[in-house]
Amino acid sequence: MGLTSNKVLAVAIIVAVLLFAATIWLWPRLAGRGWRAVTGRIGLMLATQLALFAAIGFAANNSFLFYGSWADLFGRQQDLGVVVDHSAGGKRVKVVETQATDVPGGTRPALGGQIQKVVIAGEKSKIDSPAYVYLPPEYFQAEYAKSTFPASLVLTGYPGTAEALIKGLKYPRTAYQQVKAGKMQPMILVMLRPTVAPPRDTECVDIPGGPQTETFFAEDLPRAISQSYRVGTKPRNWGFMGNSTGGYCALKIALHHPERFAASAGLSPYYKAAEDPTTGDLFHGNKGEKKRANLLWSLDHLPQGKSSFLVTSSREGEGNLKSTLQFIDKVKPPARVSSIMLDSGGHNFNTWRREVPPALAWLSGRLSAS
Repeated sequence: MGLTSNKVLAVAIIVAVLLFAATIWLWPRLAGRGWRAVTGRIGLMLATQLALFAAIGFAANNSFLFYGSWADLFGRQQDLGVVVDHSAGGKRVKVVETQATDVPGGTRPALGGQIQKVVIAGEKSKIDSPAYVYLPPEYFQAEYAKSTFPASLVLTGYPGTAEALIKGLKYPRTAYQQVKAGKMQPMILVMLRPTVAPPRDTECVDIPGGPQTETFFAEDLPRAISQSYRVGTKPRNWGFMGNSTGGYCALKIALHHPERFAASAGLSPYYKAAEDPTTGDLFHGNKGEKKRANLLWSLDHLPQGKSSFLVTSSREGEGNLKSTLQFIDKVKPPARVSSIMLDSGGHNFNTWRREVPPALAWLSGRLSAS
């Protein structure tokens, strides 16, 4: 049973309840002062508390998807074991499997769309990364057979899992519902985590002598997707969005590459690259690159292209409010900026679920299929 399985959660709850009941039932019998009675009481208390903590932990993980698998929980990476043929027609997207969507008719692509688990091979960056591609129902319908679609990259936070975008933040279902409600156009979503060189947090920068993460997201990935799916190659065909670290990456890449992305949305983003034990030395003493990774500095010192930005924060509960207001103030024409300001909301999935629907609609409105 997988870590995020409801069966695992159910077993943990049942074990916790049984141990609690056993503690109540056996406590009178263990009321003595002998070593056996004392040991029994300690054992029951520890077992019951561990079971309760485990049940709460599983419930929290199922809700927020901090870890996607047992290997992820215990820090062991799982290689996909997929051979990517780089010479087959120049295609650099390998479809590993397909999944139904969590919408009405989800098992039939022409009704509910389809989620494809893929491996994307970066031609220039030499990074290979797993991802999920959501194809809307229209992609499979006869009347759209020759149509192109806008696409958006969607990133999680760090460390995050790509599955969290499907199960936790429900991007495919939300996109489906927004299209049905007439609030956005059909759009392809490419969902992955920003950690394309796990376990290192590369902050979406090109590290000297290390992972070329910016190159992967800004050049390799859009090119590979456009070669494999009916997506255009112009800036107006491409958007970028994400939460937390993913939000920083979305704004950073779009700000520095207006020739690739017309719009980006950062949900609870921060505005300069983190530097801590998870990132290691990102810049190797290059002060220019370190400044460039500060988006507020970039807005002040670098040319602003014809890009649209959406940033989100909360007046209470979010730590990025001050820097978000600074970002808004620094965006100048020809760039444009919009915002979502909640009265309250923390740095968590519950907040982002309130922001994803309007953010997707906003992004769709600034992209074009052709």
